[in-house]
Amino acid sequence: MAWTKHFSLLRWARALFSPQLGAWIDSPSALRRFALALALSVIAYTLNAFVSEIRPYNVWGLTYGTLAALLMLGAAFLGIRRRLTKISLKHRLGKAQSWLQFHLYGGALCLLLVFMHTGFRVPHGVLTWWLWLLSIWVTVSGIFGVFLQKWIPKLLASGLAMEVLYERIPELVVEIRERANALMQDATDTLQEFYRNHVAYAFATPQARLIYYVDITGGVQARLKRFEYVRGLLTSEEKDKLHQLEACYKAKLEIDAHYTLQRALRWWTLLHVPASLVLLALLGLHVFAVLYY
Repeated sequence: MAWTKHFSLLRWARALFSPQLGAWIDSPSALRRFALALALSVIAYTLNAFVSEIRPYNVWGLTYGTLAALLMLGAAFLGIRRRLTKISLKHRLGKAQSWLQFHLYGGALCLLLVFMHTGFRVPHGVLTWWLWLLSIWVTVSGIFGVFLQKWIPKLLASGLAMEVLYERIPELVVEIRERANALMQDATDTLQEFYRNHVAYAFATPQARLIYYVDITGGVQARLKRFEYVRGLLTSEEKDKLHQLEACYKAKLEIDAHYTLQRALRWWTLLHVPASLVLLALLGLHVFAVLYY
């Protein structure tokens, strides 16, 4: 049964690095090339270790460092390509999906080459230490971002009835709050008191809750029990208003779910992109120092 276990691991790896949600096995050739490059790198390093000690400043270390720098620059080109889409299409610079695959696989291979460049030792210089540390951070945060971009859309689609653009969330919250306030203008004291004490706070602002990472519904059934209790105290006309208020409340909870999870994707960019830019700047300084001295 070893082959079935191997296939499962291969399918999981393809799923992790596949750039499109739902296309879990969309580029087996890219994965095979990455696995081959990984194997060749490990073999080359092992053979080099028998021939000579690997240091950042000898021929072996410089070779691995140069390859790592080239891969790092190639992976960084993805951001440039995204901002020059028209030029990329005009000059046929390749599909965005292909560049994303290279960004992911190349970035992972780059980290291995960085380790090989230093002989799998922690560097001592301040500049090289920051380069080493940022390379780890950028790679790990990139893999974490792939996980988020696969998991969050799937989670949102699994239990929510509405799709929401993140940029429109504040506007939608205002619309729902105004509709709820309009319903309560001529409501009975019982319904207005229920609204003030148990519902109004939910319409104030978009609210992020950790529960959405565990339960995409936000425990909606438990929250709606309050509506069931007050329903028995109302007339038929007031029950209709309560039903409309309940619909607004459910919609607000779904908006909060989108707000919580989509915000995580935007926060991820703050973990990954600035560190990547600093890494590129330090890489340029490092290359200049090596060539100059």
